[in-house]
Amino acid sequence: MTTTSSAGSESTAAVTLDDVRAAARLLDGVATRTPVDESRALSAIARTRVVLKCENLQRAGSFKIRGAYVRMARLSTEEKARGVVAASAGNHAQGVALAAQLLGIDAVVYMPTDAALPKVAATREYGAEVRPEGGSVDEALEAAHAEAERTGAVLIHPFDHPDVVAGQGTLGLEILEQVPDVRTIVVPVGGGGLAAGIATAVRAVRSDVRVVGVQAASAAAYPASITAGRPVRATRLATMADGIAVGTPGQVPFALLRDAGVEVRTVSEEDLSRALLLVAERAKLLVEPSGAASVAALMASPGELEGPVVAVLSGGNIDPLVLLRVVRHGLASAGRYLSLRLVIGDRPGSLAALLGQLARSGGNVMHVSHVRTGVDLAIDEVEIDVQLETKGPQHCQQVLDDLRTAGYRIAP
Repeated sequence: MTTTSSAGSESTAAVTLDDVRAAARLLDGVATRTPVDESRALSAIARTRVVLKCENLQRAGSFKIRGAYVRMARLSTEEKARGVVAASAGNHAQGVALAAQLLGIDAVVYMPTDAALPKVAATREYGAEVRPEGGSVDEALEAAHAEAERTGAVLIHPFDHPDVVAGQGTLGLEILEQVPDVRTIVVPVGGGGLAAGIATAVRAVRSDVRVVGVQAASAAAYPASITAGRPVRATRLATMADGIAVGTPGQVPFALLRDAGVEVRTVSEEDLSRALLLVAERAKLLVEPSGAASVAALMASPGELEGPVVAVLSGGNIDPLVLLRVVRHGLASAGRYLSLRLVIGDRPGSLAALLGQLARSGGNVMHVSHVRTGVDLAIDEVEIDVQLETKGPQHCQQVLDDLRTAGYRIAP
């Protein structure tokens, strides 16, 4: 994990504590006051008290309804009549669609062509028109800009607007009320609106509270932007955490995070998958990979952050197919899923003997496949691919040692 500090000297504060408090009044009865839940399992790993802020239980499945509703509720009557347009991989799309439904506004949402089908379906169910466009949020956003210019519809940016940032900042006010002794808040970062809103609200009330942002290392625009002193486009966007895979930071949140000196850390795909698995298994909460970024940072660097720490679970809108892949990846990263390739004699009973050996070692066989032809195989040999569920890294090593002791050849 790497860290970067966004301290700077030029002040361009576009959002104030009063703005966030006004947004909170506007959201009263609209956004859910999501619960907090202390995690003993994560506290033990992080070596400090950790409390989860469960924004995955928010309406529409993420924090996005906060900013979207505030922005749209403040439109004039004439602007509302023209309708709104937005771009999103899923969470902002659903937030805009729900806000439009509540406010009686027509909404068009551009989504990347590979957006998760459940997120697309949910956006449509809230009443918005969904238009697939481009391979990323940035490309979808370009289409949304063009639609706004062509039709006069109001663009509801996912993060780069003061009203949106103020709305997201209401989450910070809730944290201060629910965990009054908080010392550190860890927040997933995409475009930066959520972290900027939280930092603005929290540091205005409690300057001693540290706010730490987290990005996926393979889709991290903030570290380079902080170094350059301005928003810089990420060189790649290749992460399971599609909710924070944003190419370029927003001008408004970047300035706020820079002025607040907010640190931005990065986590690997393995960190994300392990975090998602832990939250599901130990906290009994379903989150998407981007929503688990805060937990991933705590697990990757135990003991580094002063507690009590509040880890924001920013969203829970995960495609079940992605969940299946991520859980499998998380099991492998945690040493609880072992994939083996062995060469055995092509004789009756050989496979049964192998499975018996694995059973004696305590491995739970999940999948077996045969390969009978190959340049590295003799005429009387067969290659077996086996996938096992294990009890952890030590058990994995025991299974391997037992196989070698029994005379099995494990292919590289």
